[in-house]
Amino acid sequence: MLRTFFLLLAWMLGFSAHATPANDTPPDALARTTTQEVLTILKQDKALQRANQAKVHELVEAKILPNFDFNRMTQLVLGRHWSRATPKQKQELVTEFSNLLVRTYSSSLIAYTDQAIEFKPLVMKPDDNDVTVRSEIRQPGGQPIAINYSMYRTSFGWKVYDVAIDGVSLVTNYRASFASTIRQSGIDGLIKTLATQSARVTPAPSTDGGT
Repeated sequence: MLRTFFLLLAWMLGFSAHATPANDTPPDALARTTTQEVLTILKQDKALQRANQAKVHELVEAKILPNFDFNRMTQLVLGRHWSRATPKQKQELVTEFSNLLVRTYSSSLIAYTDQAIEFKPLVMKPDDNDVTVRSEIRQPGGQPIAINYSMYRTSFGWKVYDVAIDGVSLVTNYRASFASTIRQSGIDGLIKTLATQSARVTPAPSTDGGT
C-alpha cells in the first residue's frame, strides 16, 4: 500500500511552482492545476524518463518540502509518544521521517506510467481551515483508487498533513510501526531505524552529468 501511496502522491509535488501565493489559492484548485504541471515534467524530462534517481530526488526535494507539514505529520504519527521525546529527539524525528519520505518518493516516482487523476468537487465552507481534497486514480485495466489529502490552512498557504488511500491513512499506518519500534528500542531506537531505512532508499549519484 505504501508504494502505491508514494507513487500517486508524487503527482502533487508541484504546489510551489506557481507565481500566485499558495495561501490565495483554494486547496483543490492548487492540487488540480499543479498536478498537471508535474505530469508534464514527468513526460518531458528525459533524465526522469531514464530513471535518473539523483534528478528525481532533486525534483522531489525542491517541490515537496514547502508543501507538507512534516512537523505535524511526525507529531500525529508519534501520538502519545511525542510528549515523551526531548526537543532534540523531536527535531531528529522530524528530520529523519521527512528524509525517509522524500527519498521514498524519489524511488517511487520513477515508476510513473500513464495513470490519470481526477479531483472531486471540494466540500468546503469559507471559514474552514481543515479540509479533505478527494481524488481518484484511474489506471488502465484496474479499479479506481481513492486518494484523499488532509490539508489545513497556515499563514504560508495550505499544507498536507495526511493522505489516505482507499480509506487507509498514512499517519495511522506509520503510527503502528513507530509505536512497535519505540516499545522495543525507545525513541532513540526509532530515530536510528528511520535513518537506516532512509539510507537504503537514498538515490544514487547521477551518472550522466545531470542532463
